[in-house]
Amino acid sequence: MESTELKVEMVALHEKRVRKCLSKVKGVERVEVEGSLQKVVVTGYANRSKILKALRRVGLRAEPWSPRNELLSAYAAGSLMAANNYYHTFF
Repeated sequence: MESTELKVEMVALHEKRVRKCLSKVKGVERVEVEGSLQKVVVTGYANRSKILKALRRVGLRAEPWSPRNELLSAYAAGSLMAANNYYHTFF
């Protein structure tokens, strides 16, 4: 059994759609969705190209996960928190 990590552009409303879509792919045994990171981990024997194709078929943009995605997510979250603190300090 192998795990496939993907970056899927989604909002909270899409999490259910992602789970439903991927659960229908032959060979998928488990789907984990981290909405805040836009990360999906698929566990099973399904081919990565079939997983990507299924997501694209329902209108979601997906690509293989890379460590760069984690850094960008952490940076964006830190930037938002810093901007939020700045706003509260002055207003």
